[in-house]
This record gives sequence, structure tokens and C-alpha cells, in this order.
Amino acid sequence: MSNNIYKIVSLYSFFSFQEKSIIELKEILFSIEKKNDLSGLLVIGREGLNGTICAEEIIIENILNLIKNIVGINELNIKVSYSKKKIYKKLKIKIKDEIVTMGVPEINPSKDAGTYIDSLRWNKLIKDQNTILIDTRNHYEVSIGSFNNSINPNTKNFSEFPEWVDDNLEKYLGDKDSKNIAMFCTGGIRCEKATSLLKKKGYKNIFHLKGGILKYLEDISKEENLFEGECFVFDKRVALDYELKKGSYSICYACGMPISIEDQKNEEYREGIQCHFCVNKFSDDDRKRFEERQKQINKLKEKNQKVYKD
Repeated sequence: MSNNIYKIVSLYSFFSFQEKSIIELKEILFSIEKKNDLSGLLVIGREGLNGTICAEEIIIENILNLIKNIVGINELNIKVSYSKKKIYKKLKIKIKDEIVTMGVPEINPSKDAGTYIDSLRWNKLIKDQNTILIDTRNHYEVSIGSFNNSINPNTKNFSEFPEWVDDNLEKYLGDKDSKNIAMFCTGGIRCEKATSLLKKKGYKNIFHLKGGILKYLEDISKEENLFEGECFVFDKRVALDYELKKGSYSICYACGMPISIEDQKNEEYREGIQCHFCVNKFSDDDRKRFEERQKQINKLKEKNQKVYKD
């Protein structure tokens, strides 16, 4: 498939998913993978499904039709992009209690969430002085791009978000119950769950960006785009620019932080071993393991390049 373009679809849906249907979908998808060049990562649970799939267009469309039949009338939030290379090595399917882990079992986003705001109305909402804007993503995602003036909870993972709400949200609201609370994330799933949490806690005027940053970048022109920087994604591309093309960031395989081209010029940067974010975080033994791993990666690259040339 080297001459073709891969279609990449990120999707999620909150709905009541029966265990029998979960197992059946998993088996069907793995059977499709055996016969086709399908890769991706899907998380399936009783509250719905979430993930990204990558394949040629006809395969993607067949899978989407299959999933739409399962989801039924429930919203299936789809974001589309394209790549000349596979963004995953293979197809992984994980069955979990939550399709995005928050750790608050008493909320139900499929029945009680905030108000969707589409990309075209989003700019007006976040420009409103009566709106506070919250980025529900993790700190390393926020570090490479976000909407201007958004609040960064500085969380390491989404399960820390409820504690941040309890400890911090009131000081941003002050004594104004009428303030709008607008939230966003990469594809929409985390901010949707976050709105359900806030409604459970009794907050009002809660909104979330439908389809997340990815849908916003798909819909909004460069001239009207208020998102600054690049959008982190959980695959080989690392980050996407405003055209939803692979951005300028790569990953430090020691600590997992996104690193820019400028970061790689830093004297402390050693590919696969350390970057300036983690230079003091690991032991000498860890560095030796990282160095050996990088040697193996380099050998594999050289072997693949030789095969390609031959």
C-alpha cells in the first residue's frame, strides 16, 4: 500500500454496550485485520467505544458501517485525516470499564452531559468575556498547543481532573454563577465526560467543543483559527498542524514528552535516551537500557533502508 494514502478515523460514542456485542465486534475487527492492512487502537467498554483506526478508504467505510449499526441512534463522533504512512503497527483492541478513564462511576455522559458547541459557534463563545475556557488534556499535550487564554489544569492524566475541579474551579468562577464554562480536548471525548462531571456537581452553563480540536481544525479556515500551535495525537504522527498534517514534533522515548526540532538541537538531547525534560529523571542504569534499545532501533532502520534500496 506504499503508493496509496491511509484514511485515519478517530471516533467515540457513549452508549450502553452489551458484553456479547463487545466480544463480537472485537472478533470481527481482528478477522478484518487478518485479510487487510488495518491498524489502530480501540478501547471498548460498557459505556461505549473510543479510538482510532487506519486503513485504505474502502476498509474504513466498511468498519464504520459496522460500528454505526451497533451505535444506532447514539452520536458517533468522527474526525478524519490522511497519512502516507501507517500511524500504528497493528490493530490493538482493549476492553476496559471506562473508554476514557476518569474514575467517577456515578456519572453518565450518554444521558447527562453539557451542551455541544460546533466549530463555527466556538469562536464566539470563547471570545465572550463571561466565558472561562478549560483545556481538559494532559500537561504535555497542552505544552505544544492550545486556545489562547485557556486554563491548563496541568494534569498528568485525565483521572486527576476531578480533583483539580474540586480544588480550583471555584476560584475561576468567583461569585458569578452565570459564567459560561467551556471545555475542549483532542477529539471531544474527555471534555464531554468532564461536562457530565460538572453537571453532577451542580454547575450550570456548561459547554464543550463538539468533535474537539481535530474537528475544529477540519472545519475552521486558517484565517479564523484561534488554536495556537500543534495538536498532540496518540500515534506515530505525535502532533498535527492546522491542516491536520503531521506536525514538527517527535517524542522523547525516555520520558514521553513531545519535543520540537529546536529541542533536538539542545546539547542535552540524545535520541532515544534523554531530552532536556528528563535529563535528571533517570538513573545511569536506565540510560544504558535506553541506549541499547536505541541501538537496536537504529540497526532495524538500517536493515529496512538496505532492503528498500535493493
